[in-house]
Amino acid sequence: MSAPDSERDGVRLTHLDDELFEGATVTKRQLIDYLETVQGLMLPGLVHRPLSVIRIRPGQPAFMQKNLPKYAPDWIETSTYWVEASKREVTYPVANDWRTLLWFANQRAVEYHVTLFTLDGEHRPRSLVLDLDPPEGAGFAAVVATAHLVHRALADAGLTGAVKTSGAKGVHVFVPLAADTTTEEAAAATRALAARSERLDPTIATTAFVKEAREGKVFVDSTRAGGATVVATYSPRVRPGLPVSFPIDWADLDQITPADFTVSTVPALLGDHTSWSDRMPEPQTLPAELVTEGRGIPIARVQAMHEGKRRAARQRKS
Repeated sequence: MSAPDSERDGVRLTHLDDELFEGATVTKRQLIDYLETVQGLMLPGLVHRPLSVIRIRPGQPAFMQKNLPKYAPDWIETSTYWVEASKREVTYPVANDWRTLLWFANQRAVEYHVTLFTLDGEHRPRSLVLDLDPPEGAGFAAVVATAHLVHRALADAGLTGAVKTSGAKGVHVFVPLAADTTTEEAAAATRALAARSERLDPTIATTAFVKEAREGKVFVDSTRAGGATVVATYSPRVRPGLPVSFPIDWADLDQITPADFTVSTVPALLGDHTSWSDRMPEPQTLPAELVTEGRGIPIARVQAMHEGKRRAARQRKS
């Protein structure tokens, strides 16, 4: 490692020329250089939000880290609150500046996941999100076709949204919400929009939470609500070449693939790029009938859990 690269913006950097993980084809130096290039675009989606990262230690599988390590510098901002899903208090880092992002990159944090709420908003959701997840072996065209269904369902409900690649195989659709929207209202509306999208063409889209019940269709995931997280826009993903979650125009969906956007290719695309924050529509009030419809739809995770228990009980009796 060369001396000039041993420190950047007051953060000590190590092993810069090591490959991030076997088969990554990207070094830690390249990850850091990429994040420095996109920091002005990426940080607005991170500030004031609890941050979880996916890190990689040499020779070990990737893992998600929520709690800020005790050895982290004291200038990293934090937020501690009770997480109902894990039944414990978690001290989350909050990436409010470039140095925090840089420190995590040196820790081999490749992916950056944030909550749908901000710490200055009483934990109220700032957006609802629909995550489109293709079945194993399906091409991106199936995801695009389903995204157009979601776009139509939004328009039919009088709503508008923005779309980005997930950086993996799917896309995320975001709908910014009015400040007084509750978590329960957002979750109900998300379920209703997913169901409406499925009804538009049930031959390609499904809301089935259990993989075995999806029959090779694209899963319209309505569970990104409450305390759920979503990968930040412009964040790399732990995959060969480090693909990136990248904003797309609705009209361009049919012309792109997720592999078009990586830490190597994205910097060259930023010249006339419209940022994710500038693509976002104005915050919207959810239609009352949409929320009411969603309240009548069971929560997918809960429904799947109860069905699993019933299946286990039948097996015990047989």
